[in-house]
Amino acid sequence: MFEPTVYYSIVGIMLVAALATFITLHKVDAGYGILYTSKWGPAINNRFGWILMEIPAFTTMLLLWLLSPRATEPALAVMAALFELHYFQRTFIFPMLIRGSSRMPLIIIALGFIFNVVNAYLIGGWLFYVAPADYYGADWLLSPTFIAGTLIFFAGMTININSDHIVRHLRKPGDTRHYIPRGGCFRYVTSANYFGELTEWVGYAILTWCVGGFTFAIWTFANLAPRARTLHRRYIAEFGDDYRALRRRYIIPFIY
Repeated sequence: MFEPTVYYSIVGIMLVAALATFITLHKVDAGYGILYTSKWGPAINNRFGWILMEIPAFTTMLLLWLLSPRATEPALAVMAALFELHYFQRTFIFPMLIRGSSRMPLIIIALGFIFNVVNAYLIGGWLFYVAPADYYGADWLLSPTFIAGTLIFFAGMTININSDHIVRHLRKPGDTRHYIPRGGCFRYVTSANYFGELTEWVGYAILTWCVGGFTFAIWTFANLAPRARTLHRRYIAEFGDDYRALRRRYIIPFIY
């Protein structure tokens, strides 16, 4: 399972799948959140769906960490803890803050479940089993790579959490109208929350400097960029020139 040939084969499969996902999501809208439709089949409560979808990443990384003979190595423990910090927030805090009674299709949950297991394997497997024993010495935590990546990671997390807060408070209880998100990084992009998440995982790829981390960053863009583009077009269809006048990009300020 942690043989380098097996590991890198799975990395290759994931990169090909990321490209396929990027292409597919330009033609098919993933039916959750504001884009939910019943055509995706059976669905459950959105909060419960998020928990089921995100918890595999948290638990898989935790198991890989605890079962590893390298579990107490400082650099590895810190990097694993950063991964767990993100998924603790996404699994146990974010779903509890969701407002309304929206639903999530079971097929979306299943696909997310599988992805999160594989992603945690790619990152946790590299950190605790595949990486050469001397790759992450204790001095890694003082390296420019780790420091820069960590700063980017926390900047992305802050943007993501703040953007989610803005979206949650767009309307009062009982109000079903749609509003244009404003403030924070919504000044520059349609999907500031996605920009924050993408920034997080680019930062994580840098601070770990591993193929698993960069594969996840690529996957994050492949998954979220088409959705951000779809949401941008939806806002234009709904708000017209009022939205065009904001001159926002989709997910990366000033670029895309």
